[in-house]
Amino acid sequence: MRVKSRHVIYVQGYDPRGLAQYYRMFRTELRKFEKLYSLTTNISRPQTITGSEIASWTIETQAGDWQTRTTYDFLRFEDFIQRDLALPIWHIITYTTWIYLRLIIHGTVFRFMKANWRFLIFMTWPHIIFWLEVACVATAASFMRRGLIAAGVPPPFDTIAAAIFFFGVLWTALKFTEKRTYVLYLMCDTIWTWEFAHRERPEWDERLDRFAQHLADVARAGEAEEIVLVGHSSGSFLGAEIMARALKLDPSLGRHGPRVALLTLGGNFPIIGFQKVSAEFREHLRELAVEPSIDWVDCQARKDVMNFFDLDPIASHGIDAGAARRNPTIVPIRFREMILPENYDRFRWQFFRVHFQFVMASEMPHAHEFFMLVCGPVPLRERTAHPQAALAIATGAPAAREKAWQAIECAPVSGKAAAELGGKEPSAHAGG
Repeated sequence: MRVKSRHVIYVQGYDPRGLAQYYRMFRTELRKFEKLYSLTTNISRPQTITGSEIASWTIETQAGDWQTRTTYDFLRFEDFIQRDLALPIWHIITYTTWIYLRLIIHGTVFRFMKANWRFLIFMTWPHIIFWLEVACVATAASFMRRGLIAAGVPPPFDTIAAAIFFFGVLWTALKFTEKRTYVLYLMCDTIWTWEFAHRERPEWDERLDRFAQHLADVARAGEAEEIVLVGHSSGSFLGAEIMARALKLDPSLGRHGPRVALLTLGGNFPIIGFQKVSAEFREHLRELAVEPSIDWVDCQARKDVMNFFDLDPIASHGIDAGAARRNPTIVPIRFREMILPENYDRFRWQFFRVHFQFVMASEMPHAHEFFMLVCGPVPLRERTAHPQAALAIATGAPAAREKAWQAIECAPVSGKAAAELGGKEPSAHAGG
């Protein structure tokens, strides 16, 4: 019951920053976690274990009455993502516009709207910003053309000059405002999810197969007491794919000895599963929903516009798993309870920062603490079922910790207890 050895396999989302920046963030957040809970941690340097596709490091964590050793594998995709972002700007724009029109024609956009209108606005954001920039530059080009005509420039040279101005300024605006608008990055994300859903990215499928084999090998080795496959953001559906494929490679994956769990954070399964061509992906979700040897926990937050909050990843896809269904346990997270009040108002409007809170340290002790999930002594299933007891083990006095351990060890596991983590987070306007 008390985990001393854990193996975490982390699946990144569509993030071009890659290993170096992720490791720096992880190490920084680990120090915050260490300070908040008065623990001692020691983290190793990353080592490449499979070509250049998987990097791994270890974390030793010690408290007064427990200690754990965590092996942390980082599955890498940044080479694919950086290659996408290097595509010509006009290719990205025209292809994304064509994809968005197809999503409208197929009705996928309306399914997104019904599932979570805030995610649809986020998905439409780059198109809104792009067409606003087009309108502004076109207006400037029109004024320039009138000036050229007034100066006596004959046609068609006035039109040619205005067109050159338009395309040159628009390209410059897109290029040099990207760090603030993320227009091209989000458009590349749309292209990728479309092509992944349509099985037009064989290099991604091949790497996912190798990652599934890695998971199967880790489980078969049996060196850890608990194995947790973590998928954040787009890594949620990638993680589900890896778990489903690993189960096909080894149907007894979760029965070798170590507990095997899938933890999805800030997930967006519908961007793949709501597309009609994704029948195989939906079948993978159905298999995970009924798999008795795997625990799947899906964490959602209302404040995160990039996830589908209050959405059942199984029923929302039209999957009827029947009485055999046991996954996932859906856990609503309230970021308000994790961030200091003096910082929360600023935090809530930084949408990418909010999205990454799932995998960052808290500012206040909380039952959902990513680094306690990674480094703590309580298994994921028990932490999900008994969050307040798990929190007491992290923050309570010795007597309170022992009482919490007894509560966890004696109580039956029930996914319904996950509601203790908090219901729907109140609206931003709830306070008036």
